[in-house]
Amino acid sequence: MTAPNRVETVAQTGADPTRRNVLILALCVALGMSGNGIVLAAGALAGAVMLVDDGWATLPLAIMFTATMATTIPASILMGRIGRRAGFSIGAMIGFGGASLAAYAIFANSFPLFVAASIPIGMFNAFAQFYRLAAADTASEAFRPRAISLVMAGGVISALIWPALAKWGYDMFAPVLFAGGYVIIAGMMLISLVLLQLVEIPRLSVADRKNTGRPLGEIMRQRKFVVAALSAAVGYATMSLVMTATPLAMLACGFTFNDSTTVIQWHALAMFAPAFVTGNLIQRFGSLNIILTGAALNGLCLVIALSGIEFEQFLSALILLGLGW
Repeated sequence: MTAPNRVETVAQTGADPTRRNVLILALCVALGMSGNGIVLAAGALAGAVMLVDDGWATLPLAIMFTATMATTIPASILMGRIGRRAGFSIGAMIGFGGASLAAYAIFANSFPLFVAASIPIGMFNAFAQFYRLAAADTASEAFRPRAISLVMAGGVISALIWPALAKWGYDMFAPVLFAGGYVIIAGMMLISLVLLQLVEIPRLSVADRKNTGRPLGEIMRQRKFVVAALSAAVGYATMSLVMTATPLAMLACGFTFNDSTTVIQWHALAMFAPAFVTGNLIQRFGSLNIILTGAALNGLCLVIALSGIEFEQFLSALILLGLGW
């Protein structure tokens, strides 16, 4: 006799927390992505303020992305053992520590400490990547795709609210700039930590933990995996390069922090808003055609970005970048 999975366990108890989980996780996505937006808008600029040579200003963001990549698999393994709620709570506490350390580093004018703070911020982002998947854990098969889409709607919400928070935090502690944004992020991590205690997702049974599916090596040898992984790597690299450089480039071209924040806001909207229709487009046109369309949009983004330094060019390039991603 096999152990019941989490959906079966919920059915047996008669309690279905799916809709509440979806609402809470969507709010956590909104908070987490809002923090991420503030970091993307302010991180390189904050680094530049602390440096004589701003050629290293994007190093904190590079370290953040690296930490996210390195933590994703360990975070998944950890949540498989201790459960989603405990894992997400640990992630939120790590994020709080990173944001608090980053704010202190700005006050102390310590670039090395600011770089170090990017590591826990990136680790939090790795945990946050699983919010959308956690929504499916207690959802029925029919409701699962919608549950994931509804959680991802938190990304759209974040794109509407974080620019105002970033502008507020910019000179909150003037003349020390940008520290306020990280204080705001720390506060949002604490709010997420409280909200996550209301999530109800049963832990995996021993049988579920042992049933890991096909070996990873077998999956990685498939052509479809290779195409998907390479496409994701190129798309993510393009997105990271252009997105992190844009605030610095706009500052060098005479634009204000508010201008670059507006551009990053539209970029974020272009990233998350299509999530509501991407699934239908994939079903209609096929995964490969959608991947090729994304690559074409990224290519067009690069052409426009290299064509001039007007505000409209920055804006349209970043919108195309978001859509392509």
